Amino acid sequence: MPWLRERCPAAFRTVILEVGLAWEAIMERDTFGAELRRLRREAGVPLAALADRIHYSKGYLSKVETGVARPNPAMAALCDIELGTGGTLAALVDVTSQRPRRQTGATRWTGLPGVTAHFTGRTAEAAEILATLSQDAADSARICAVDGMAGVGKTMLAVRCARRLEGRFAGGCLYLDLRAHGADPAEVTVAEALVRFLRALGVPLEQIPSDVDDRAALYRDRLRGRSVLIVLDNARSAHQVMRLMPAEPKCRVLVTSRHRLAALDDAHHVSLGTLTEHESIQLFRSLAVTDGPDEVVAAIVNRCGRLPLAIRIAAARLRTNPAWRLTDLEQRLADDPGRVAELDDGERSVAAAIRLSVADLPDDHRLAFGLLALHPGTDFDIHSAAALISHSLTTAEHVLGSLHAQHVLTQQPTGRYQFHDLVRSFALAETLPAIPYETQRSALSRLFDLELHAAETADQLLAHGRYRPRLTLDHLPADVRCFAGHDDALAWFDVEWPNLVALCRKAADSGVAGRSWQLAYHLRSYFFLSKLRDVWISTQQVALAAATADGDVWGEAVTHNNLGLALVDQGELDAASDHYQAALDRFRQIGDNHGVNTALANFGWVDHYRGDHKAALEHLRAALRGYETTSENRNAAITLRAIALVETALGRYADADTHAHQALVTFQEMDLDLDAAMTLNCLGWIHFNAGDHTAADDAYQQALTRSERCGSHYERARAITGLGNIAATAGFLVDARKLWNQADDVHSQLAVAVIGEVGARNGLDR
Repeated sequence: MPWLRERCPAAFRTVILEVGLAWEAIMERDTFGAELRRLRREAGVPLAALADRIHYSKGYLSKVETGVARPNPAMAALCDIELGTGGTLAALVDVTSQRPRRQTGATRWTGLPGVTAHFTGRTAEAAEILATLSQDAADSARICAVDGMAGVGKTMLAVRCARRLEGRFAGGCLYLDLRAHGADPAEVTVAEALVRFLRALGVPLEQIPSDVDDRAALYRDRLRGRSVLIVLDNARSAHQVMRLMPAEPKCRVLVTSRHRLAALDDAHHVSLGTLTEHESIQLFRSLAVTDGPDEVVAAIVNRCGRLPLAIRIAAARLRTNPAWRLTDLEQRLADDPGRVAELDDGERSVAAAIRLSVADLPDDHRLAFGLLALHPGTDFDIHSAAALISHSLTTAEHVLGSLHAQHVLTQQPTGRYQFHDLVRSFALAETLPAIPYETQRSALSRLFDLELHAAETADQLLAHGRYRPRLTLDHLPADVRCFAGHDDALAWFDVEWPNLVALCRKAADSGVAGRSWQLAYHLRSYFFLSKLRDVWISTQQVALAAATADGDVWGEAVTHNNLGLALVDQGELDAASDHYQAALDRFRQIGDNHGVNTALANFGWVDHYRGDHKAALEHLRAALRGYETTSENRNAAITLRAIALVETALGRYADADTHAHQALVTFQEMDLDLDAAMTLNCLGWIHFNAGDHTAADDAYQQALTRSERCGSHYERARAITGLGNIAATAGFLVDARKLWNQADDVHSQLAVAVIGEVGARNGLDR
């Protein structure tokens, strides 16, 4: 076309440009489609499955793969996410060919920082951000606010998403780090931000108004009619970014902050948590370039709290210290609270990142942050928090909500609160030492008294009638826990027992020995019901050491007794006998007749399980006489049940039946379902041995009902085992084995040394 070039050079250049663009588009379609097909097949993802995941039609994707249809950046980004291809496909899309023609005189700007190739996870969050900011509907959210704790990777995710979205916006992308939480203290003000954005939009400096509101108005005016993506990174508050919001419907805004920007009512909020263990391992391996054992890498990333910043620093330290082995790094991170100090590679520091977040807190909230770290458990509720920070429940809820909003504390869906491991380590290492010792001690005293009061109250509902020491609670807060009944108390113990165990150890370590063994004492009924034997024994051992160190003879004696009970329940009769003897000696030393009777009764159980039934009856009858003298009805009934079991072993079935029924009447009158369930199982065992299988079946069926009512899986499994024994004796071995398997599903740890039904089952099964 020489004539066109000579006569109309401008038209000629336009034709050449259009032909070139068309050719580039054809090449782009072919290259993109072939690569999409290759990557999809490598990932083993069928076309239909990919279509479902990214919400595009299978037909459209097929046309893209064959080069018939053109790809678009949003679709390419979604494919990258689903196939885990790290932006490979998005890079193949010529985004300039997707943009509408720019308005005459408009300035197109992009200032997005670079992205690292080492990025793992965040598939769901990225898809949510992309979907939110890609929608064109009038009622769709035009703002997406991403929040999360320091080091969780908000900026990295936001920039990656912005790069994938950039091609959709004809006016480009405006990016600004507001530096609200950066190491550089020079936070960007709204006035400064508006100047930068107006300059990027082509406004000469001399034409920018001095008044902030006037700048904001000009900013909104310059965005009118334009399609621009605005990325506001590292914002402090909703107020800071409010005047940077465009009025133009075609614009979209992506904000990141360590605070939950709840005041951005029109925003779609995305909160980032930590990575999964699998994602954390992937990230560490990609950065540290190691093929070490998964279990060691898992230990490292878990010590890092699966926080991306911490993982990156840990990997960098390993990479730059060639003499280190993986185990060396893991050991360095084992110390708490020293772990935070280890996570510093000279350029990046977890402690520095958290320190900036904590520095933002008001003084009273910073004090609360430090005191809450005193709680030794993995999580805590509003009552525990209020006790530690010495506030009412209402005020405490406000403080906790503020700490949660600023991502130095996490609120679980259950309403309970917890620290991220590294944040708690920071609080212990840096915040708590600045709080006076007496303030810390007072906080712990309130917490110990609160939880001890709750444990005693719940324990009374689980086993009312049990002998308990009188407590003196001088630091009990005004807001204490109340329980509606047995089920409410049991549910509280189910959730809170790990914290109570941790508090028992904390009290021992803090020199408050009385609170240690008292907490263990009031956990006994729950542990007896739940059969958490290992932790039951270890907690009693801690309590015993604390009482002994404190010289509290009564505390020693009752803890010896409780430890013996736990050991008997596990079938460790010799060890239990030693503790019972120690308890008996101490009770006699201080003249505690109730304690002496309890120790004698406990010896009777051990004698029975050892097969010395004569000695068992002597000990049990002596204890019974003592209990009847002091009208301790529950203890007397428990002893009668023990006597009935001994009499069963001696073949005295009528006496055993009489004594078991006497015990059952007492338990029913006192509304003690667990004791009643145990006694009904005892009656089932008596009748089974006596050959009256009809009566045995009836007793075991009643035991089932009672055990379900009180929540004892152990007694329920025992009753089902007894029913299986009856079926086996009648010749129905298939039915018996079904029942025995059902019992194993309910509770598989029935101790053969103390549960007669288990021994009978073993014999019948053979």
